[in-house]
Amino acid sequence: MSEQQAAGTLGREGASPPVRARNKQKSVSPLRLPFRLEIDPAGKESPWWVTPAAVLLALLVCGVFISLNGMNPFMVYSKMVQGAFGSTFGLTETLVKAIPLLLCGLGVSIAYRIAVWNIGAEGQFIAGAMAATAVTVYFPHLPMYVSLPAMVVAGMAAGGVWGLLTAIPRTYFQVNELITSLMLNYVALLALNYVVFGPWKDPKGFNFPGTPMFTAAQTLPAFGTSRLHMGLLFAAVAVLVYAFVMKYTRWGYELRLIGANAEAARNAGIRISRHVLIVMAISGGLAGLAGMSEVSGVAHRLMYGISPGYGYTAIIVAWLAKLGPIGLVIASVLFGGLIVGGYSVQTIGLPSSTSAMLQGAILFFLIAGGMAGKLRIRRNG
Repeated sequence: MSEQQAAGTLGREGASPPVRARNKQKSVSPLRLPFRLEIDPAGKESPWWVTPAAVLLALLVCGVFISLNGMNPFMVYSKMVQGAFGSTFGLTETLVKAIPLLLCGLGVSIAYRIAVWNIGAEGQFIAGAMAATAVTVYFPHLPMYVSLPAMVVAGMAAGGVWGLLTAIPRTYFQVNELITSLMLNYVALLALNYVVFGPWKDPKGFNFPGTPMFTAAQTLPAFGTSRLHMGLLFAAVAVLVYAFVMKYTRWGYELRLIGANAEAARNAGIRISRHVLIVMAISGGLAGLAGMSEVSGVAHRLMYGISPGYGYTAIIVAWLAKLGPIGLVIASVLFGGLIVGGYSVQTIGLPSSTSAMLQGAILFFLIAGGMAGKLRIRRNG
């Protein structure tokens, strides 16, 4: 064999191992689907049918759990509707529950209009109830025409200040309002526990954690013999003002513009920080007015557990209503009926928390429906 043939043979033999190594290193390509799901942040608002579909799905899912408890869901739902709307007493009690839900729902809705996520309506409600009660504790002998207006002003002012405690850190220090508003709920609750177990506790209350009963001059007038009180007028006026401001005023237009496109609003010369402060003061003030209405019109004293979660339920009310005034009225009455209906089902062996289960399920499907509206199917390239 010549030297050239030998070199060629060695060259071919020396080249073959790297070729085999490269063949071994080839990996199987992963399975690629022709389409993928993406979330479009600028997706359109959910269609109108998402809300009734969310309510229907919540009823179906909760009906499964009710069935597992050995009950007929149709019988349970019928009992709830009858208890909430089937009599004059039930209807008035539903409206009593709807008053704080509507006022708190208006408060969080006006904040959500400019994308400020106020979830502190519960704390603002409690702050308003405490401030209104302070008027009765420290000025017990005022006449009605002085006492009630003073309680209204004190309740709204305290709720507004509680709202500003969220707005100021958000505006000047970029602190997330979700965290501050939520934490302030617990601060208000602990302050409530302190006063009803401590300095404001009724010495004649048999160790009950609450203040002395309000006098007639400190109590909101009721309609007839029912518990439905003048707070209904507060809520009605607040809804009308909210609808008018949002639709017909320049300030309402600015709020809508900020919520739709904050950058465009800033370029148009709108001071967003000022609007955040004003809106949060109003939002808290409405929740504080709800607290005043509840403590003066229903409980007639400040006591432990004055709110069964109105501020949190108001968030669901606002979502269900899509921040619209008519929707807020309907959703407030609906959820007021859920609360009263929850009390009704106790007579057939179910806990009143059945209504809370329904509320949570409705919120879950509302959020799921909103996210589904932002899903987009994209073709993989």
